Amino acid sequence: MDRTERFYKIELLLRGRGCVSFETLLDELAVSPATLKRDLQYLRDRLSAPIVYDRFDNGYRFDQTVGAQAQRHELPGLWFSEREITALLTMHQLMAGLDDDGVLSRHLQPMMDKLQGMLGADESEARELMRRVKVISTARRRTPSRHFELLGSALVQRKRVWLRYFKRSDRSTSEREVSPQRLVNYRNTWYLDAWCHASEGLRRFALDAIQEAKAQETKARNVAVKDLEAELDAGYGIYGGSGAKLKWATLVFEADAAQWVAVEEWHAQQKGRWLADGRYELQVPYIDPTELMMDILRHGDSVQVKGDKTLMGAIAQRLKKAAALYA
Repeated sequence: MDRTERFYKIELLLRGRGCVSFETLLDELAVSPATLKRDLQYLRDRLSAPIVYDRFDNGYRFDQTVGAQAQRHELPGLWFSEREITALLTMHQLMAGLDDDGVLSRHLQPMMDKLQGMLGADESEARELMRRVKVISTARRRTPSRHFELLGSALVQRKRVWLRYFKRSDRSTSEREVSPQRLVNYRNTWYLDAWCHASEGLRRFALDAIQEAKAQETKARNVAVKDLEAELDAGYGIYGGSGAKLKWATLVFEADAAQWVAVEEWHAQQKGRWLADGRYELQVPYIDPTELMMDILRHGDSVQVKGDKTLMGAIAQRLKKAAALYA
């Protein structure tokens, strides 16, 4: 029986029997007196359990003088082992690395405080644990917390949202009503996948480009997840695209880059194979080449596009322009 299970056992015994002697607790928990003393002290100090020692009955019980507080007190309803608690705290720290303005952390913090208490670490130990997980984010585009909270709430409640949105491609601003379907964090940037009622189709909106958002009372249109994935995730990266024909790019990486690329996931449907000369061939689907070109260009002269003349020409043009800047 680990510490978490013992806490629940003590809670159940005190609630069920009213007053329980130290010896009875020892027998029920099968621990040493020192361990039981630490558990009782921990429940009082860290989990705010109103446990007192009753000299008259020679046992421990919940303090009745605090009345409603004793009735309200209970340990968290979910049972977690110490390993599970550690995993949850680590997950929280990873999530915090994606959380621009502390929106998620602020709402989750009360639960995290309870989990830290159940783990058995004091505050300094808990802080040290959190410092052992670090998320390094680059080129992050910050999202206003008011928009994130509003959109997250609308997504859960299945309500429509009115948006004023800035479109970077042509630097225009538009107003539209959308039905939120999914929040996506991609390369340190948050996006909203939604059904746009103006264009009657699925669209992807960057949250940092939303200038204003207002919740609506109208029920949102629901799109099945499989349809959402088929429409927006078929192509490459955030430019998954919709409606256009899917193409496949064949990329051949030189040996120096192949050792890294061979273990990377560029797309869920990618195909890869090692060539006899030590190079690596990667095939990925795309609709819009924008992001694919950026990833190809970052490998410089260690990669070559094969077969796709349109993609080859576009990359060659970009390389010529870049080279001209340093001529």
